[in-house]
Amino acid sequence: MNIDWHSALLTRFTVVDKGYRNTQNVRRFMVGECGADFRFDREFMAWIRNDVSKNLGDVVDEWKRRHPSP
Repeated sequence: MNIDWHSALLTRFTVVDKGYRNTQNVRRFMVGECGADFRFDREFMAWIRNDVSKNLGDVVDEWKRRHPSP
């Protein structure tokens, strides 16, 4: 099943598949989960696409781990 990363309803359970794309839809989801300070950077994008099975909940948790709240 291919996900339309541009328009699909994304949840923490959405599987990050081989077709994953950093779209505005993903950015909106991540900002909603992580807050207005969320940003993609190259290292984080490489981690997302590292061929290890994960879902968007794992992606959110990893971003929060890398950017702890004060």
